[in-house]
Amino acid sequence: MNRIFLDVHALQTVPPSNLNRDDTGAPKSAVYGGVPRARVSSQAWKRATREHFEDEHLLDPSELGVRTKKVVEVLADRIADIDPALAGEQAQQLAAEVVQATGLKIEVPKRKAAAAKDGEPDPLPEAKYLMFFSARQFDSLARLAIEGATDIKAFLKDKDTKARAKQLADTRHSVDIALFGRMVADIADIGVDAAVQVAHAISVHRVETESDYYTAVDDRNSDAEPGAGMIGTVDFNSATLYRYAALGVHQLAANLGQGLREDEPLTTPVRRAVEAFVTAFVASLPKGKINTFGHHTLPDAVVAKLRTTRPISFVSAFEDPVRGDQGGHVREACERLAEYIPDIERAYGDEESTLTWVLRVGPATQKLGGIGTEMDKLGELVAAVGQAVAERLEKPA
Repeated sequence: MNRIFLDVHALQTVPPSNLNRDDTGAPKSAVYGGVPRARVSSQAWKRATREHFEDEHLLDPSELGVRTKKVVEVLADRIADIDPALAGEQAQQLAAEVVQATGLKIEVPKRKAAAAKDGEPDPLPEAKYLMFFSARQFDSLARLAIEGATDIKAFLKDKDTKARAKQLADTRHSVDIALFGRMVADIADIGVDAAVQVAHAISVHRVETESDYYTAVDDRNSDAEPGAGMIGTVDFNSATLYRYAALGVHQLAANLGQGLREDEPLTTPVRRAVEAFVTAFVASLPKGKINTFGHHTLPDAVVAKLRTTRPISFVSAFEDPVRGDQGGHVREACERLAEYIPDIERAYGDEESTLTWVLRVGPATQKLGGIGTEMDKLGELVAAVGQAVAERLEKPA
C-alpha cells in the first residue's frame, strides 16, 4: 500500500485554565522561540480523544479497547458473561491461566494483599503495567478459556493452543489500539506501532503563569466566627494553542487489517476510524481543573491535509511568538499560517497529491479561507476527508 498521511492542524483559544498540570500543580509549559509557552502534553489530548470516542458514541463499544492492569478481572467478567455457569472463582482461575498463556506476566499486588482484611477474598493478579486489549480480543480469549475449562492447565500446555492464545491477543485490534499503539515489555512481538503521532500543543504567543488566591467559607460558622474555612491558590494561564496530529493511514490500515476475514473489506473500518479520529481530536478537550475554570472552547480554525509526502507540522510559523498587537492572538496566528503554509508546501510538498480542507469560525480566521476547500461544518470536513481516504485506499498500489 502507498503511504498516505493525514495532517490535522487546529488553533484553539482557551480562557484562564489549567488543562494539564505538572508535578507542582502548575500548567505545563515549554520554551519555544526563546520565550515561555503554555503547553498541553500529547498524552493529555490523546486520552481526551479516546474518551470522546465513547462519550459521543463515535464508535461501537466492540471497536474500542480497555487499558488496564486488571486484565484478569476484565477477562474473568467476559468469561462469566458468556458462560454464567463459570462465574466467580472458576472464571478468575481460567482468566489468570489464559492471560499468562499469552506471555503476559501477572502478580498479586503486594499493597492490596497486605491491606486485605480477614474474610475478604484475595485480590486478583494484575499485570505489572497498563495493558491495552480490545473488546474483541477479550471476547476471543474468554471463548478460548471456556473451551478448555474442564482442565485449563492441560489445555494450555499444548503448544498449538498456547500459540493460539498469543495470536488471539494480537489480532482484531480495536480502533484506539490501531491509532495509538500498544507497547508490551514482556512480549514485544504483540506490540502495535501507533498510526497517530500527536504533538504537544503549545501557545502561539508568550505566556506567563498566574495564580488565583481563593477562600472557602464554612457555611456553619456564626457571626462570631469570621474568616475563611480554608484558603489556597491555584495556578492557571490562558492561551491560543497550536495543535497538531499526523495520522499514517497506511499504518492504520495495517493495524486494523490483522485478523480480518478475506471477505471483509478493509476500506470501511479504516474510513470509520479516520472519521472518528478527526472528529474526536478536533472536538475533544482535556478536563484538568475543568470544574474550576469551565474552559469549554472549540478550535477557531482547523486545517486538514491528506498527502503522500511525509507529515509536516506548521508550528514553525510561530517560532517568532505572536505579539497580539491587533487585539488577541487568533487573527495574527491565522495570518501567519496563511503565509507559511503555501511557502512550506511549495518548498517541500507535492501539490498534485495533496488535498486541503479548512474549517474556520469568525472574521479573525478569514485569511485561512484561501488555502484549501472551505467547509462550513465539522461533519462536512470529516465526511470529505473520509471519502478521500476511501478513494485512495481503493486505488491500486
